[in-house]
Amino acid sequence: MNKTEFLLRLKLQKGLSYLKILQVMQQMPPDEDVDHEWLNCLELPDELLYRVERAFLNDRYESAIENLQKNFKIISFFDDGYPFQLREIYRPPILLFAKGDLSLLEQEVTVIVGSRTPSPYSGRVIESLMPALIKKKQVIASGLARGVDALAHQNALNFGGKTIAVVANGLNYFYPRENTLLQKQIAARGLLLSEYLPDTPPRPFRFPERNRILAGICKNVIVTEAKAHSGSLITANLALQENRNVFAVPGAITSPLSVGTNQLISAGATPVIDNHLDL
Repeated sequence: MNKTEFLLRLKLQKGLSYLKILQVMQQMPPDEDVDHEWLNCLELPDELLYRVERAFLNDRYESAIENLQKNFKIISFFDDGYPFQLREIYRPPILLFAKGDLSLLEQEVTVIVGSRTPSPYSGRVIESLMPALIKKKQVIASGLARGVDALAHQNALNFGGKTIAVVANGLNYFYPRENTLLQKQIAARGLLLSEYLPDTPPRPFRFPERNRILAGICKNVIVTEAKAHSGSLITANLALQENRNVFAVPGAITSPLSVGTNQLISAGATPVIDNHLDL
């Protein structure tokens, strides 16, 4: 059995969390497929070994996996197409489900994030930066949330660029609803990406999980507006930990939406003072 099919079986098996699947992955052979002989040599707790064996032997998963492979592009951690930079992050995703152009993952990526309730300032900044970013052949990535995320994706498409949306739910969901058309446009003209099975609903804890993937696939992160303790700062801090370039748009000290970006600049992020970023 090839590794991608085996990992899909583990993903479909109830009771196997990310960390438990990671335990199994650490014992997987680097170059060969998995088979009964390998399964019998696993050193795992009894309960975990039982669930792994059930996943390996369950015939009912065959049609489910066939359906997944028919409707989505699937990359496993062991595939050559898995992004190199993403492979090196803390807790890399085991599987990626995709719709669209996977070649975008081979290009330089700039993530743009910020508030879900931005002021018009964010829109003006993104519109000003976008032509230069596209000229430098940057693929624009974000999380398809309302606000700055949507502005980043839409401006990238409007200026003829490419964009990647990493979502905090399965690809069968359209979240938030107002971004339904935008999500369809990205699937057709860019790339949709998720680590979750297609019917997985959005949940609050999945948004920080999504952010580590954004930080992992990129070379640069730009934060336009962000309140203190916002999700955008999580992405920026993860990017700093992974030695990515982090840029922040300075703002008025009287604006709550600029507290986060001004803090990032104070901590060492590069301030965005014009539309000529040194990427």
